[in-house]
Amino acid sequence: MNIKKYIIYGVIAILPFTSSSCLFDDAPVDKITDNYIWETPMLLDEYVLPWYRNMNNGFSTFVPTSIALVKSSSRYYMPWFGDQIVPSKTDYYNAGYGDLLKGNNQEITNWATVRWANYYTQIQAINRLFENEAKIAAGEQKERILGEAHFFRAYYYYMLWRHWGGVMLINKTFDPLKENTKFARASYSEMVTAIVNDAKEAANRLPAYYASTDAGRITKGAALMLIAKTYMWASSEYYQNKSNDYLGFTDDQSQAMLEKAKKAYEDLFELNQYSLVQIAGTSVEDIKKEYRNIFLTKNSQESILEVQHSNDGNYDTGYGHKLDRDAAAPFFTGTIAAYTPTQNHVDEYGMRDGYVYDSNNPYEGRDYRFYANILYDGSVYNGHTMDIHYVRTGNTEVAGEDLTQYGESETAAYSRTGYYMGKFVDETQKIDKDETYASKQNYIIWRYAEALLDYAEVMFRLGDNGTALAKVNEVRSRVKMHTLPSLTWEELVNERRIELAFEETTYWDMFRWGVAVEKMNGETNPIKAMKIVVNSANGQTRYTISNMNRFPKRVRYFEEKQYYLPIPWDEIRYHGVAQNPEWREM
Repeated sequence: MNIKKYIIYGVIAILPFTSSSCLFDDAPVDKITDNYIWETPMLLDEYVLPWYRNMNNGFSTFVPTSIALVKSSSRYYMPWFGDQIVPSKTDYYNAGYGDLLKGNNQEITNWATVRWANYYTQIQAINRLFENEAKIAAGEQKERILGEAHFFRAYYYYMLWRHWGGVMLINKTFDPLKENTKFARASYSEMVTAIVNDAKEAANRLPAYYASTDAGRITKGAALMLIAKTYMWASSEYYQNKSNDYLGFTDDQSQAMLEKAKKAYEDLFELNQYSLVQIAGTSVEDIKKEYRNIFLTKNSQESILEVQHSNDGNYDTGYGHKLDRDAAAPFFTGTIAAYTPTQNHVDEYGMRDGYVYDSNNPYEGRDYRFYANILYDGSVYNGHTMDIHYVRTGNTEVAGEDLTQYGESETAAYSRTGYYMGKFVDETQKIDKDETYASKQNYIIWRYAEALLDYAEVMFRLGDNGTALAKVNEVRSRVKMHTLPSLTWEELVNERRIELAFEETTYWDMFRWGVAVEKMNGETNPIKAMKIVVNSANGQTRYTISNMNRFPKRVRYFEEKQYYLPIPWDEIRYHGVAQNPEWREM
C-alpha cells in the first residue's frame, strides 16, 4: 500500500488514546473493534499511517497568534531557531514563535507538552500493535508492519531523548486509571540500548528498498541510519561526565560511542542503496539548477528518509504544504517571507578556486551552492531579477520591488535580511489567491550527503583525518567545488553548514557540539542582515551589514537549561520523577 495515500480520518478513531499532556491518557475505542483492525489488511495499513504522518511536520508550519493555539501547536520549522534562516514577518515574533525564541518559560513548557504528548501517543499505538501481533495473519505485510513498528518506537524515543534526555521507557500500553505502575526516567545508557535494539530489529525485518508504488516506506537503510545517528548523538562531548545519568553518561563514553557510530555508518554504506545525485553541468547556472533540483526530486537515489507530501499539493484535504507561498518574494505575491536566509549564513559560503572575496562585489565567485540556496539582489528566479536593493536619490531611498509590501494587508511581510530562499522552493509552483493547492516537495529527514558528512565527523574525532577529508571532498566534488588539501574542525563544521543548509540537522548540530547557548543567543550571535543601496547619481552600490534587530538580546535568548526541555508537570507528579534542571512550574 502506497503510504502517500491520505489518512482515512474516520479510522483515526481506532487509536485508543488522545493527545494530551499525560502520556498514558486513554480514550475508548470508538466504532471499530480491535480484532477487526488486526485482522483486516487495509485497516492495518491505515493504523500505521499516523506513525509516518507525525514523525515530522516538515514545511507544514503554523505560527499561532493566541495563547490557546500556542498550547495546542508544535508546528514550527526547527531551523527558525538557529541562525541560518529566520521569518521576516513581524507578527511571528509577537506570537508563540517569538515567545519561544525569547526563552519564555511558560511557552516553552506549553510547546514541550504538545511535543511530548505527540511522541508518546505514537508509542502507545505501537505498543498496542505489539500486544496484538499474534492476531495478525502471518505473511509479508505482518513482517513489514512489525519492522515499521520497531523503527518508529525507536524513532519516537530518539526524538524524546534529544529533547528531554532520559525519559520513561514504556514497552506496553498503560492506563493509570486501571493500574498504579510508576515508571522511572531511563539513563542515557538505557536510552541508547532501547533505541538501538528496536532499530536493529527493524533493520532485520525490513527490505533494503521498495518498488516505486511503496516509495517512502521505512527501509533497512533508514533503520541503520537511526542506529548511526543514535551513537553519534551519544558520542557528543556535551553529554559526557554528567551528574545525573538521565542527562548524559556519568563517565566518558564518547570514544566508545564513536566506534559504534563508525560501524553503523559503514553498515549503511555496505547496503549500496544510496549515492550522491551527480551534477553534469559546469557553468554556474547549470550547477545551480541541477543542485536545486536534488531537493525537488522525491525519493531520489540520495534519499534515506523523507516525509511524503501529496503530489497535487492539496493543502486542505491532502498532505501538501505552503512552502512556496510562504517563501515567495513580493513580486510573486508573497506576503509571509517566512524563510529568509541570514547574512550569518551567507558569510559561510567560501570562494571558488581562483577567486578572492571582494566586499564591493560580494556575490561573485562564491561556492556554487550559494547560487542554488540563496536568492540575492540581482539573481534571477523564475524569469524575475530579484530587486532587493534601495535606490537613493538625494536624501530619499526607494525600496526595490522585493523589499516592498505586496497587497493591501498591513501585516504583509518582505525580507528583513536582504535575501530569499532558493533551496527547496519550486519555480514552477503556481501561487495565486487559491490557497487550496500549495506545494508538494517532500521534506527530507536524512539523505546520503548527510551520512557522508556524519561519517567524516566521526572519523575526524577518531583521529582518521584522511578518511574524513575524503568524505568531505566527495560531497564538495559533487557540486564542482575544488577539493580541500587538508581538513580542520572549522572546515568540517562549515561544510555541514553549507551542504545541509536550512535542514533540521543544522539545528541539532548546535546541541551536539555544545554551542547552542553561544549560537542561539542574540547577544553573542545576533542575526545579521544586508542592506544594499544604489546611488542614482553615480550608480555606485553600497553594501552594509548590520544587526537585523536593534535589541538582539531581547529577540533571541537561549539558556543552558534549554538543552533539555521541561517534562510535563503532570508526569512529574504522577511518576515522582525529577524534573530537568532549573525548570520551575509556573
